[in-house]
Amino acid sequence: MEVTGDAGRAGMGRPGVGKGTVLAESAWFLTLFCVVCGGGVGWLVTLLAKWLVTLAWAPLQGPAELLTSVPEPWLGIGGVGVGALVGLVVGFVAVHESLAVCVSAGRVVLRVRDSSQEFGRDEIALVVRDGKQLVLLGADGMEIAREECGLSWQRVADAFAEHGYRWADEDPHREEFRRWVPGMPGLPVGADALLRARAAAREKDEGAEDARELRGELLRLGVVVRDEKRRQYWRMP
Repeated sequence: MEVTGDAGRAGMGRPGVGKGTVLAESAWFLTLFCVVCGGGVGWLVTLLAKWLVTLAWAPLQGPAELLTSVPEPWLGIGGVGVGALVGLVVGFVAVHESLAVCVSAGRVVLRVRDSSQEFGRDEIALVVRDGKQLVLLGADGMEIAREECGLSWQRVADAFAEHGYRWADEDPHREEFRRWVPGMPGLPVGADALLRARAAAREKDEGAEDARELRGELLRLGVVVRDEKRRQYWRMP
């Protein structure tokens, strides 16, 4: 579920640029969804533990016996409660990591976490959906932004079209990307080291911000990067 409104109501607007369309995940809905799912998982874990202790050959007998030693109804209540608490944390993280988009005739603002990127209309030649990512391309084919997007793609496409931006359902430069392997030729000086560092950052759970920063450094060298599973692909406009 997502919310739609004008730029002023969402706090992403600026006097003098006119109203725009704001698309963002509904914070309360996303959090509530995670809490409900977490509670459900917690309840299922208690059922699984009760089943495991009836099977002499099953693994995790120790943890299952410890868990089922809690009498009912506290076992069920505790399982649901702990699961809901974990879901609440996951929900807060999901809201924090989700993308909000503000589109107006004169500019586009992308907000992720506590930072935002703003682009003037003259900087954006094409707006692209690339899998689960929203991509903004400049006139020279260089990417100026690439962000994970969990919003309704139809609403995103309609919002950009409404304000006169060109939209594509597929990256026109997709076939130009080459898979990166360490030490491969064709990259500018310093790009291989940045790609190595970015590959290492992507292996870490807390490395998302580092990977974003390294993508920016590669763009300064004229190298566009896209990710597919654990692999990095690159192109140079």
